[in-house]
Amino acid sequence: MATRKQITLALDSTGPTLLAAVSDGEKQLSVRHTGIKQERFLLPLIERALAKVQAELTDIKQVFVVRGPGRFTGIRISLTFASMLRELNGAKVTGATLFDILHRQAEESPAFLRWKKGHDDGVLAVVLHAFREEYFLQIFDTHQEPPQWMSREELLAKITVQKAPLYVVGMDKDGASLAVLLPGSCRLAPMADCRVRGQTLLEMVQNPLYEKDALEPLYLKPARFELEK
Repeated sequence: MATRKQITLALDSTGPTLLAAVSDGEKQLSVRHTGIKQERFLLPLIERALAKVQAELTDIKQVFVVRGPGRFTGIRISLTFASMLRELNGAKVTGATLFDILHRQAEESPAFLRWKKGHDDGVLAVVLHAFREEYFLQIFDTHQEPPQWMSREELLAKITVQKAPLYVVGMDKDGASLAVLLPGSCRLAPMADCRVRGQTLLEMVQNPLYEKDALEPLYLKPARFELEK
């Protein structure tokens, strides 16, 4: 009897572009689909990725999911699919936030390492467009503050008072650069490091730190709700 494949699947459905990445232990590949009604395209996209490595859903033994923040429905469909694979295949599930993923991509990039040489006290920050004039922010400094959902004005105020130089990774609305939004004192990561890469997700599968709360979504709370408290 032929040995069944041991497939690792990684999913990001938090934004307008669905990403499915697979690895069979020898090769890795990613496929994407952009559009609305992601719940209709998730399974076909996964099957298209599996076909490229001649595998089936039953071969998936590890799953990595992006837990948020982002679209409510988008987050839920990946988490639900991962939960199903855990029950049916006994697959191991790991997951991380967009903040952790983009932080990893930027921190290991040549651009950040060059910048860090001249800014020993510099820190990384992740900024992502949330909704209308609101943004997600997490600053990876010694204070270890949790990620926040805040208004544009609150974001700029928070950035302005930071004493340490900031290296920022992330995107504005519709995948645009943050150059127009943020002050010139911030160093912006190259756009290639601001988009989630399938390879990054597949690498993070192996980190046991991401097994805890793997299926817990991160929605955050809109800034307008905070103001109404």
